[in-house]
Amino acid sequence: SRMRGNYSMLRRLSTVKFIRKFSSTVVSRMPIKQGETLPSVELQENTPANKVNIRDLFKGKKGIIFGVPGAYTPTCSNSHLPGFVADYDKLKDAGVDVIACVSVNDAFVMSAWGKDKGVEGKVRMLADPTAAFTKAIDVGFDATAALGGVRSQRYAMVVEDGVVKAINVEPDKTGLSCSAAKSIFSLL
Repeated sequence: SRMRGNYSMLRRLSTVKFIRKFSSTVVSRMPIKQGETLPSVELQENTPANKVNIRDLFKGKKGIIFGVPGAYTPTCSNSHLPGFVADYDKLKDAGVDVIACVSVNDAFVMSAWGKDKGVEGKVRMLADPTAAFTKAIDVGFDATAALGGVRSQRYAMVVEDGVVKAINVEPDKTGLSCSAAKSIFSLL
């Protein structure tokens, strides 16, 4: 009888744990999509004091925003950012006014990374230190094990007058195919 009571209690606890786990599951939204307006979020450029409102930056302009999981990470440093720097003139000729790189890093790291990669006058290096923009457009993912916290999936979007005209998000979050500079030309 006592064994039955303990078994019954354990069973109830297991059910409660299951229900708790199940009910705390978060249903993910889809990333920002074509036709939606950029959120009004302040990012940082060069220093924490230099605020840049992402929506205002693209007001009345055609541009590209590309997001990376982290400054100085291998794919970001060796391919993604350098691709936009190398194709800058072609992108300008295609009508692009602004190119911005966004990462969940601090402004000092983004500034140093930009200088190291020769982006001056080509790509705006915007820090999203609290992941506010990344979360607002729903492209964040938990990279705690590798990068210490929430980071941005790798993506690239074309924006006209603050409205998303096209967006490519890497299916595996961090690979580099559809968000590469060479893949953006077809979206312009």
